[in-house]
Amino acid sequence: MSHRFFHYLFCSVFHLLFFLFTRVRVNGRENIPTKGGYIAAANHLSIVEIPLVYCLLNRYDTTGLIAKKHRKNPFFRWLINALDGIWLNREEIDTRALRAARDHLKGGGVLGIAPEGTRSETGALLQAKTGVAFLADQADVPILPVAVSGTWQITTEILTLRRPVINVNIGETFPLPKVDRKERDKDLKRNTDEIMCRLAALLPPENRGVYADHPRVLELLQLQANHRP
Repeated sequence: MSHRFFHYLFCSVFHLLFFLFTRVRVNGRENIPTKGGYIAAANHLSIVEIPLVYCLLNRYDTTGLIAKKHRKNPFFRWLINALDGIWLNREEIDTRALRAARDHLKGGGVLGIAPEGTRSETGALLQAKTGVAFLADQADVPILPVAVSGTWQITTEILTLRRPVINVNIGETFPLPKVDRKERDKDLKRNTDEIMCRLAALLPPENRGVYADHPRVLELLQLQANHRP
């Protein structure tokens, strides 16, 4: 089974599942690049975001970093390998995985990743790690912010025979300033905050978490308000 066919089959199944059990509303679909490498940075409230964002990007060359602990599940291991996912050891600095992700991006591919590095247990944004900013700098690619809401505790809603509304707001791609080696930690923190603030500005207030009162978020929200017709 070819990778393209498996990608098509996987997304066809999940499109059907989302149609049957949820109501997905997507804003900003026109912002998704059709070619060239970029990082799709998404918030992470549940397992649902992974297939949802993967299929919305609609690119055969999309991959992601997946925690190695999931390899213990035979089905999940087979699925991720079939979709060309990149296994990541979160217990250490996994140079092999980071190098594979960088090379994929430099080759014009797409990488989907949650900057927080884990699922939020609160339904709101957590303090992000600097890995996404590091990869974007290494591969010299832009960021596509993908903000998903309505998926927290989604399993409970589905089991009670309700069709939860999932909102996906996709912002415009944006570049990050280059990282100065002499100011590496400071610059990576700055770039990480920019990514998370862009996500926060696309989310409802209750999902903005630790970035809710960040000055950059308030600035972005004001810019959005000024551009509304």
